[in-house]
Amino acid sequence: QVQLVESGGGLVQAGGSLRLSCAASGSIFSTHVMGYYRQAPGKQRDFVAQITSGGSTYYADSVKGRFTISTDNAKNTVSLQMNSLKPEDTAVYYCRYTGYKDYWGQGTQVTVSS
Repeated sequence: QVQLVESGGGLVQAGGSLRLSCAASGSIFSTHVMGYYRQAPGKQRDFVAQITSGGSTYYADSVKGRFTISTDNAKNTVSLQMNSLKPEDTAVYYCRYTGYKDYWGQGTQVTVSS
């Protein structure tokens, strides 16, 4: 079992920044992927960014150049730095851990006002 605890999020004006963090604990595989997805009201959950345990990163086109994902493998923590936020970034953001199985965090609300 893997437990994910998310932190960060909140309300920010357009153009502002927020930082999300997700701490994983439990049966962590040395080879894994951690990332973030988001879900806006009435929409499906979409991929935002991910980072492998080897350090490779991948981003959705909509966030490239604005969001940066990073990890502290020693602490099993992933962070998502979100800059130049737009109202369309408003959503619940979910942390995801993929190792032997998939696990999801509880989600954290990000609201960007115009």
